[in-house]
Amino acid sequence: MDRETSQTMDRGLAVLERLAEPDAAAGRTVTQLAQDLGVGRPVVYRLVASLARLDLVIRRDDGRIALGTGLIRLAAAVLPSVREAALPVLRELADHTGCTAHLTVADRGDALAVAVVEPRHTDLHVAYRMGARHPLSEGAAGRAILAGREGGTGVVRTEGELQAGAHGLAAPVAGAEASVGVVSLEAVQTERVEPYVLAAANRLAGLIG
Repeated sequence: MDRETSQTMDRGLAVLERLAEPDAAAGRTVTQLAQDLGVGRPVVYRLVASLARLDLVIRRDDGRIALGTGLIRLAAAVLPSVREAALPVLRELADHTGCTAHLTVADRGDALAVAVVEPRHTDLHVAYRMGARHPLSEGAAGRAILAGREGGTGVVRTEGELQAGAHGLAAPVAGAEASVGVVSLEAVQTERVEPYVLAAANRLAGLIG
């Protein structure tokens, strides 16, 4: 091993890399991580304990280890570039669907809107504020993030959960604790809008995932 590096840090980073892989959306067991790293389970337990103190990983009720929301805080400095990358995708999504489009990320149990674009060609639309937050268990954006954690790739639809009369449709962004979606004051025509939402999620996965 290079004398300039730290074996413990290298292993901790390796854990994060394994958990960030597309097939790890539902988390990995301690045994799987030990096999991936070629170390014993006690080593993994110590690494996970250290990472969990910083919320970089979480241990789920089923015992699996997954990425934690502490990574969002570490990524705060790059959020402006994330927004910049997302805005053209959201602009296209908003104009194609006639709905307000948004990119939402997980932040300590909440869904946080980090980029919002309103459609240019409709007079009546939802004014969804950047920086708005709500529990992950409520609204299409939050539910899509939760679905993505379990490996889901389809759209989630909700009606009136966050705002009376509002309709939402969102999809998880693969490789990121995030979702992209639309919200409208009128019922969303799922068959027409769903392909645009999924296409936006795929594009954003390549940009920020």
